[in-house]
Amino acid sequence: MKKRIGLIILSMLLVFALASCSNAPAPAPAPTEAPAPAENAAPVISGAQDMTVAAGDEIDLLAGITATDAEDGDLTGMIAIDSTPALAIKNGKATPENAGSYELVFSVTDKGEKTAEAYATLTVTKKTSEEKVYKEFDFSTAAVTDNHGWEAKIGEAADATAELKEGSYVITVKNPGNGDGDVQLAKAGYALKAADYKILIWAKSTKNTYAHILARNEQAEGWETFGGAFNVVIGPEVAPLELNFASPGEGSAELLFNLGKITPNPDNAADTTPEDFVVTIDKIELFEISGEEHEVPTYTADFTANAGVKADAGDGAAASAAFADGKAVVTIDNYPTEGGVWSIKADILLGETKIEKGKKYYYSFKLKAANGQGGEALVESDGRGWECRANFNGFSAGAGEEVVISSMFTAEADVDDPVIRLQIGNPPEGAANNTIEISDVVFGNVEGDKETQKTTDSFMPFGGNTANAENPATPWATFNGTDEGNERGVGVIWAQDGSFFYRIDNGGTVDWHNKLICGIGGNPLTLASDSYYTVEITARASQPVSCGVFLNPMGGWDPRFSEGMDLTTEFQTFRFSTTDTFITDMDFELLFQFGSEALSKMGEVTVEFQNVTIYQMTVQ
Repeated sequence: MKKRIGLIILSMLLVFALASCSNAPAPAPAPTEAPAPAENAAPVISGAQDMTVAAGDEIDLLAGITATDAEDGDLTGMIAIDSTPALAIKNGKATPENAGSYELVFSVTDKGEKTAEAYATLTVTKKTSEEKVYKEFDFSTAAVTDNHGWEAKIGEAADATAELKEGSYVITVKNPGNGDGDVQLAKAGYALKAADYKILIWAKSTKNTYAHILARNEQAEGWETFGGAFNVVIGPEVAPLELNFASPGEGSAELLFNLGKITPNPDNAADTTPEDFVVTIDKIELFEISGEEHEVPTYTADFTANAGVKADAGDGAAASAAFADGKAVVTIDNYPTEGGVWSIKADILLGETKIEKGKKYYYSFKLKAANGQGGEALVESDGRGWECRANFNGFSAGAGEEVVISSMFTAEADVDDPVIRLQIGNPPEGAANNTIEISDVVFGNVEGDKETQKTTDSFMPFGGNTANAENPATPWATFNGTDEGNERGVGVIWAQDGSFFYRIDNGGTVDWHNKLICGIGGNPLTLASDSYYTVEITARASQPVSCGVFLNPMGGWDPRFSEGMDLTTEFQTFRFSTTDTFITDMDFELLFQFGSEALSKMGEVTVEFQNVTIYQMTVQ
């Protein structure tokens, strides 16, 4: 046994010795890399927002504000606050004594010495009395409407009615009769002179139907017309139905809008005026055009010189201008994160051109947007902007569609450094960037004695789209894009059952295309001095829709509040407040601006205001 153990030990020693004498080194263990330390993440501050407090009242500046860190967890208790001007802040609370605006910076630093900041504005108002009702609008009183001489004539063979209803002239046709004149809207005694005339009837129908529009010569012994538009189709969306005619001299015409039985093709009896339909007329525009004029170009852009257009962007947007193939190319890398249509500007320079107030000008250019684009086309000062504006216009182009944008206008101001300014900050639906090509730019004078006089027969109460000085109890009006010759924007207003309504029949692409106004022209909304005001609005809409709400002084643009209102199909109450006082009584307009790319695709939208009340807080 001892012998066997000895042999085993001897064998083990021999193996060890052989291994020790071998020339092959023993394999080294694989090196292991130390893991890279994770980069310290900066903290995040949430909940910072603008605040308002009355002078002398305590406010918790940290209310609703938190700070978190990926490594260190909750850092809310470590948030520091800095104020400019300075405030005495203890445990996040302050009691400002002086009215004014205070810029707040919230900051926090984690253990890894990473710092985060957030910002807010504290508005301190003067000490005031309790709020009291300053003006409460009463929508229960029936307002006067005017048919402007348009009278309905219904033949014995027809079954139809016509009435002024919901801000429009509404014609309900159960049976159109046997001929086009069996259902008729007529305006007699329309005075004429040696001039051209254009009539636009803005109408829609619950069923596609036909109309004849005629201008009958009232001085002729028999049946004679100055002209007519026949088999005009009326569809489901409000659109202009147009009649053009000329008068050789003084006289008068009876204007006829015939909605009775019309069969354009006698060989197709099925294609005819239907039964049981309703035609709604929002307005009728009448144009008298006399004299002659011609366009004289004074500036034509030459983009081959790689100049003539510049781009500017703010509110988080990025845009630039370049030139290729004789065109200017505006590239929008991204649209603004906040702001509006004014956040991106593309300026078409006009060389040495100067504009004189009261003189007539024109411009024309082509625009093509890869993703489509809507916006404003303004003729205004390069340096002073809206403060020195000669013309306001709008435009809209579909994706990849080349459109001609043009305007003929009488300058509203002297401008020594004019540009055609495209304000294009609102993105097309679903687009994050865009490329816009501009070409064939021409600007010039309009010479001659041509004059156009326009009359609008509106069927709305409250003054419609005109100044309403005769009825100060109801200072409401509407302004829409088509009122100034734009392609889109039609709406009407009325009161019913104690509510006030604004129906948008044709949505515009920019906010001023569909505008509701309280306080206009000779009937402003006057607010007394040394007070703050809160406007309380209870409203809903037939479809969810958004609008801007502005309290703006008459005669300029300096809103005392500028807010958004997101309406749903249920009533909501909104409150918007001023944050400064006035030295003297001031005249204002309360604006609701609805137009947008989204609205232009929505069809009919009706907004109902159940309550509009203005509260006053008098400075003590």
